[in-house]
Amino acid sequence: MTSHPLQEPGLWVESVGARTFAKGRPALFLDRDGTINVDTGYPDDPARIALRADIASVIAAANHAGIPVVIVTNQSGIARGYFGWEEFAKVNGRVLDLLGLEGASVDMVLACAYHEGGAGPLAVGDHPMRKPNPGMLIEAAKRLRIDAPRSLIVGDKPADMEAGRRAGLAQGWLVDGEGSRQGNFAISPLRDRSDVDGLLAAVTALGEAPGEA
Repeated sequence: MTSHPLQEPGLWVESVGARTFAKGRPALFLDRDGTINVDTGYPDDPARIALRADIASVIAAANHAGIPVVIVTNQSGIARGYFGWEEFAKVNGRVLDLLGLEGASVDMVLACAYHEGGAGPLAVGDHPMRKPNPGMLIEAAKRLRIDAPRSLIVGDKPADMEAGRRAGLAQGWLVDGEGSRQGNFAISPLRDRSDVDGLLAAVTALGEAPGEA
């Protein structure tokens, strides 16, 4: 049986690559399904994975800016028994491979399989790691010594934005969504090329302020 980077039965935390970062750098957080790759429901077949347009350029911009790129993804399909961690690993590997073909790389992947509709140890409602709760972002921030208030999140669901807000981030981009503000947290839409350009500019700007020595 393949060994997977599970911190507990329903939490995957994987460091990818060997890049290191100074303490206090901001990060680019991204949801996966529907944000990086085209959402196919409960993706369990790597052959069906395709990237969304323009997202690789955003991740590459973060790479060039010297800031960590972190995937934070809910995977209730595992709790529901639709597929297992082995299938998740294959699909996720395909996502990372496709990004690599476009010159983009990810530094950490966190996935939460807990869901109230699951079975066995994964049948947990409102788990702190499951978005809209901020647990995955907080865990990544701790491990990578991230400056959360300067970090950004990109996602396709309000739960992604809420997780970012609860984690103390300042801004998020909502795929095919509307702009809004929730207290100190600003949401920008990500629908067309001009929106992508705005996100690219924001990501590039993150690299201009140094982290702590």
